[in-house]
Amino acid sequence: MPEQNSQTKNTNKIRIITQVITTALKLWLRAQVSQISELEVEIKASDRQILSGRIPSVSIFATHAVYQGLLITQIQLIAENIRINIGSVLKGQSLRLLETVPVVGDLIVDEKDLNASLSSDLLSTALSDLLVKVLPTHYPKSQSINWQEILLENNQIILRGVRVTNSETTPLEICLGLQLLSGHELQVVHIPIKPDQGDILKDNYEYNLDLGSDVDIQELTLIPGKLVCRGWINVNP
Repeated sequence: MPEQNSQTKNTNKIRIITQVITTALKLWLRAQVSQISELEVEIKASDRQILSGRIPSVSIFATHAVYQGLLITQIQLIAENIRINIGSVLKGQSLRLLETVPVVGDLIVDEKDLNASLSSDLLSTALSDLLVKVLPTHYPKSQSINWQEILLENNQIILRGVRVTNSETTPLEICLGLQLLSGHELQVVHIPIKPDQGDILKDNYEYNLDLGSDVDIQELTLIPGKLVCRGWINVNP
């Protein structure tokens, strides 16, 4: 009986530690975003691994997370080989990553959520910077663009907005094709859609976007109303 009681106490202790780490991980994840609707976290680790601060695998599922103003409809991640500051966490301190963590994930962004993100500096600036790179002659960086709508089609993004120059406004409608060249490189191609907008739409322009060595995208799909991305990314401490 004493031995059985001792095992029960150890099991309960491990469960409490697992709950503490799960809570700390949820708090850390929530701190990375300004808003989140649903968050599920599942830790897969043995007792000894937990107590050593090493977690072989963590599954994360979240919906309607807002990162720097960008609304992500759904995201599902699996993080592996995680090393955390276990001693500090058990003392009630914030969780910190001690090493770079490879994360495999699926991400879905609906068209309505993408449009709800247009007011964010992150998305609006990224779109304007991208347009400068794809069409540098026609859209110099000095010109301001107010983005109003994004439409997602098969392998295409249609951008609608207003260009402001010398207190004059000009409506814009630009179609960009998106193609995955490699795990970390995208090709953005301008596609003519309206002949009445002049010479800008008579030629195709393209730009290759390098996402860096910490990214490996295996699938990037644009379908009507939805963007789906699957791949791998390094999360650095």
